[in-house]
Amino acid sequence: MREAFILVGVLCSLAGIAQAKPVTDGAGRQVSIPVKVERVYAAGPPASMLVFAIAPDKLIGWTRAFRPDEAAFIAPKYGALPELGRLTGRGNTANVEVLLRERTDLVVDAGSTAETYVSLANRVQQQTGIPYLLLDGRLDAVPDSLRVLGKALGEEERGSMLAEYVENALRDIKGRVSRTRPEERPRVYYGRGPAGLQTGLAGSINVELLEYLGARNVAAETKGGLANVSLEQVLAWNPEVILTTDPNFYAAVWKDERWQNVAAVRAKRVHLAPHLPFGWFDFPPGANRILGLYWAGLLLYPGAFPADLRPRIVEFHRLFYHQAPTAAQLEALLGEPGVLPK
Repeated sequence: MREAFILVGVLCSLAGIAQAKPVTDGAGRQVSIPVKVERVYAAGPPASMLVFAIAPDKLIGWTRAFRPDEAAFIAPKYGALPELGRLTGRGNTANVEVLLRERTDLVVDAGSTAETYVSLANRVQQQTGIPYLLLDGRLDAVPDSLRVLGKALGEEERGSMLAEYVENALRDIKGRVSRTRPEERPRVYYGRGPAGLQTGLAGSINVELLEYLGARNVAAETKGGLANVSLEQVLAWNPEVILTTDPNFYAAVWKDERWQNVAAVRAKRVHLAPHLPFGWFDFPPGANRILGLYWAGLLLYPGAFPADLRPRIVEFHRLFYHQAPTAAQLEALLGEPGVLPK
């Protein structure tokens, strides 16, 4: 059955070569894309966000189905798209049969363009005959990725508009950070998971937000990706600020006597990143981090960043999620304990 699926995919791809256009992806691969792309499979959450932002009606499903509180922030027909699993990253659950069964015109992945992911893209493309775009997920590369994807989807104007929005936001954020003094830049720990003991090392896309803001990531003495650490190590680092994406850790950190010895906990500078409909810090590490940059910038440099995040939240949601949040939803985002200082 697997071989039959693959043969059908390859034959369909060959039939469409005469109507293909070349697109160079973030890894420098030249990919032949059908002139008309209608059904797009996103290989991971960052790619889902980009495809949804540019052409929501072409996204055939999510890597993980939306939970009710997440789905409330987007139109019902998109919130109800099926769960298809993911091809890349931790917990990958999909396989090439899914791509063929769903009559996929294009596979898109966004994130690392390291050789591992290039190899995967080439292998899937060869096995299925379905073109596979690999986009660079780094913050500075997001505008180019939006333009490349816009071209591939036949939505160049919208891709360029969103790219310009991101460029302007990043330029604004860089300017605000440049006006801070080095001594103002705090030592920050990013705590993932219910115990808060997973973090991102230097160079990890998961803490790129911190690096972009010029904050001193306490775990940056070692280069790498995500890593598990001990509480003793966190105590030795003694960060001035802790940022987390896990509500269980945020609730527990105030009750655990061991964490009371950390400067950030004593100073009440532990903050929980908003997560609806997508996380602001690194869940996923995609374009959604624009909101995270303004949020974390306000926490780290309150004099340099706008105190009212609402206008930017509304604008970003309208542009990237196709639906502005209601007043109640804004309150849900910003009023949750730990998001902003009291």
